[in-house]
Amino acid sequence: MNGFWVLLLAGVSSVAMARGPVQAPMAPAPIHVQVATPEDSAPPKQALSAGKTRLASFAPELAGMRRISGPEDWGALSRSQALSALAASTPATRQRARWGYATNLIAEDRHADALGVLDAMLRDDADLALVANFQLAHGVAYAALGRPLDALAALDRDQLASNSEACFWRARLGAQAGLNEQLMREIGCAQAALTARTAGKRVAFLTEAAEAALAAGKPNLALRWLAGAPDADSAANIVRGRAHLAMNNAGKARIRLGRAARDGGEAQRHEARLALIGMAVAQGTMPVDQAREEVDQIRYVWRGGQVEERALRLAYQLARKAGDRRGAIAAGATLIRYFELGPELPSFLSEVQALLAALLVPQKGVAMADAAGLFWDYRDLAPAGGEGDRLVSRLADRLQAEGLYSRAAELLEHQLRHRALDIAQGPLSVRVATLHVLAGRPDRALAAVKDTEGTIFPQSMMWDRARIEAVALHQNGETDQALAVLEDVPDANGLRAELLWKQREWIRLVAETSANLPSSGAFSEVNQAIVLRHAIALGMLGREPELARLRARYLAKFAGMPTEPVFEMLTGNTGNIDPASLARAMSAIPTASPAGRFADLLEIAPAKRRQG
Repeated sequence: MNGFWVLLLAGVSSVAMARGPVQAPMAPAPIHVQVATPEDSAPPKQALSAGKTRLASFAPELAGMRRISGPEDWGALSRSQALSALAASTPATRQRARWGYATNLIAEDRHADALGVLDAMLRDDADLALVANFQLAHGVAYAALGRPLDALAALDRDQLASNSEACFWRARLGAQAGLNEQLMREIGCAQAALTARTAGKRVAFLTEAAEAALAAGKPNLALRWLAGAPDADSAANIVRGRAHLAMNNAGKARIRLGRAARDGGEAQRHEARLALIGMAVAQGTMPVDQAREEVDQIRYVWRGGQVEERALRLAYQLARKAGDRRGAIAAGATLIRYFELGPELPSFLSEVQALLAALLVPQKGVAMADAAGLFWDYRDLAPAGGEGDRLVSRLADRLQAEGLYSRAAELLEHQLRHRALDIAQGPLSVRVATLHVLAGRPDRALAAVKDTEGTIFPQSMMWDRARIEAVALHQNGETDQALAVLEDVPDANGLRAELLWKQREWIRLVAETSANLPSSGAFSEVNQAIVLRHAIALGMLGREPELARLRARYLAKFAGMPTEPVFEMLTGNTGNIDPASLARAMSAIPTASPAGRFADLLEIAPAKRRQG
């Protein structure tokens, strides 16, 4: 046998051997081969990968074989027999040899390797997916590797409904996932496969089943199932202790948990200690603060698995008992993010969300910056739909009211990129961009608009987005692009005029404001500013006839107003206006802007310029 493996490891395939002797090269290079025993060797790759060779269908043959119904049926071939058959296989026998190797791997609990072989078989013969034995093997491999959805898809078949081995694995999946009804449904059918297993594997299953019964509120049933487990088994004693506790047998619970805390492995000692802490708090023999300290110590030294999950659950309960909402949210969030909570998840998530929402209410006394940070840390737990959107919007309103524009923008930007869909991105993108401009970050304002351009918005929303984009472009030093964006936007004359005024684009300003000069009604500060700016532009261009007409049109309107002397000077004899007088005139113009709600945004200096 060893000589055969030497040939294989030296590169001679079983297919080549079947065809005839291999001709040696004229000048053979030395081959260094480490002789391996079958137990230490991996199967030759050509035996597992068929390449382009068409293999004979194995599905009919496998369907006619005796059904696998218990653990003893997996190891029909020894390791050496399976490897020998695989190495000597031909296209006609390859799938049969693979099956023998896969079932041997399952018998040896090498489920990852078994899954690889089964997948290779399925690629070469899709009909195998219809055969009960193959479905069972696939399901067992998936279940043992912690892939419950794939496992149930393979095992939940009519052909396997009353198969004891399939029932055993479906029951295990039910116990592990907290699906107690499924466990109860399968446990009777699984008895034969359970009895055929080794004592250690039986105890592991019974402990899982007892855990499920306890979670279902049936501590008596949990204790009955654990009657078959050794009295000194620490894992069983932890469940026994918790079952006694559920039945108000505190003394028996302490004995069982105390034995596990003393005799168990490290994980079992921590788990038993957690149960004892919870019992002591419930009985009033341990202060909540001391209990929280001990739980934190366990969480510090142990990460992952059932121990950490139980520690987090207890930490959550103790935090709530102590009135520590933040601590409860932290523990609850970790449970939701990193642990499989099964059917409990929706109700538990709602509970944590309610705690978070209550903590963000202004009357709770949480500082605004702290509230924003708290929400940001747990933003993935925000309620879905309108409720979550309102919560974020209210928080952003509070941040904006306190001048924390950047924090408000980041909060809403998360909504924009991860929660808002389709048309809802329109108004939200405008608000995010506005907040970024207020924070002095026009670059991020532009990104908020540009990154949501793929959606088709109503025309009015497109114009709103164009206006805030123009403001951000101007603040970013790109005023020409801003004016181009506003070219066809209606009701943007005031904003365009403001940008032209800031750019001292006199010719374009005259053209823009000519059509917007006030004709009737109250002569507001905005109207005064429009006329005075128009007069300055005409003066700078030396258009005296137009200035004279402007003077005749508005002199009566300015009569008695603080701005009358300025208008008189600008529209009088322009040859007498010196630079100092013009500067005084420009400073005397009312601060009211025709840009309306965008006027204040245009006055904000970008952060990068302020820092420079």
